[in-house]
Amino acid sequence: MLTWISLGISLLLLLIISQKDLALGMFTAAVVMGLTTMSWRAFLVQVGVTFSDPSVLSLAGLVAIIAMVGGILEESGEMENLVSNMRIGKRPFLASSPALLGMLPMPGGALLSAPMVESSGGSLAGSTKAVINVWFRHILFLIYPLGPALIASAKIAGLSVYDTIPYLAPLFLISVLLGYFFLLRETSTQMEYSDDFSARGLLIPLGVILLAPIADIVLKSVFSFSVPEYTTLIGVSLSFVAALFVSGYGLSELRQVTKKMEPWGFALIVLGMFTFLNVFQNSGAPEAIGSLAFPLPVLVVVIAFLLGLVTGRIQAPASIVFPIFLARQGVGTVPVMAFAVAYFSIFVGYAISPIHPCVSVSVEFFETSIGDYVKKIAPPAVVSMLVAGLLSIFFLS
Repeated sequence: MLTWISLGISLLLLLIISQKDLALGMFTAAVVMGLTTMSWRAFLVQVGVTFSDPSVLSLAGLVAIIAMVGGILEESGEMENLVSNMRIGKRPFLASSPALLGMLPMPGGALLSAPMVESSGGSLAGSTKAVINVWFRHILFLIYPLGPALIASAKIAGLSVYDTIPYLAPLFLISVLLGYFFLLRETSTQMEYSDDFSARGLLIPLGVILLAPIADIVLKSVFSFSVPEYTTLIGVSLSFVAALFVSGYGLSELRQVTKKMEPWGFALIVLGMFTFLNVFQNSGAPEAIGSLAFPLPVLVVVIAFLLGLVTGRIQAPASIVFPIFLARQGVGTVPVMAFAVAYFSIFVGYAISPIHPCVSVSVEFFETSIGDYVKKIAPPAVVSMLVAGLLSIFFLS
């Protein structure tokens, strides 16, 4: 009974505190669960295990560097150059401009793409523009191998990011099609540009962004590091150096970007996630959860979606759903199909959630309401959840 009470209180604190500070929520939940289910010495051992794990430390470092790459590209204007030099139709532009900016893990980043959606969205309703801005801004989270949410979630599930992408790719394509059918069809296909096309403006920032995953893949195919995250760390470090070179930034500008991006916050999220995970796995909770009999589709679809909805996050629900799955099934790795369905379900809840900062700032920017936003996003979200439910029934039941 004590284990269940501890688990319930810990998860409740995680859900509440993470709405304001995800890292603090993770650490608080870990402390409460640890000190109520084990001795303080045993708890400190798990903290030490987390903070001495080279894999976890590498992951924390690389997500911090990714944030800095995003900040440099944005502050130097290179990301604006990339978006403005995509000579494509209006519908692809409406989808790709927030998607590309969504690759940069920046606080309040939805406000960066909102003006582009506004300028190209023409007479579209404010609620439609708001949903386009949020839906397509986060859609690459499903397949982008350097997305912090996907990296951390795959790590918790015991998987390689590159193993998950083939399973997530069809769900990504479905999301694109749903976005087109329910959102983009309402606008025309004409696009006007005020400046001449610049190949440099397109290719340079795109090269900086793609350098990291390309280097990661090449290094993984050539070398066999004991810690797989080392190659990813090298890849994002190369992107960081390239971003500095392209921008011409020195120490003064770098300090400004660091102050704005607060990369330590991204690193603390990772450390908090794995502190919670290690404490959870040694708390007795896995054995208690493993004794429960509930259908897997309920966990990977319903619970995953609801956690994404109530937290407005991806990492926090992943830190709950995947450890529960591992405990429930008594396995060391989440099957890739189960991971894809659960991650997709979390994503859909996250995209709808009014707690999600990008939702609230988009609603405010486009002068619409949460109610109208939910009405507009409901059709693609409902179809997405039906797809997730069917996949879970056919492959996981």
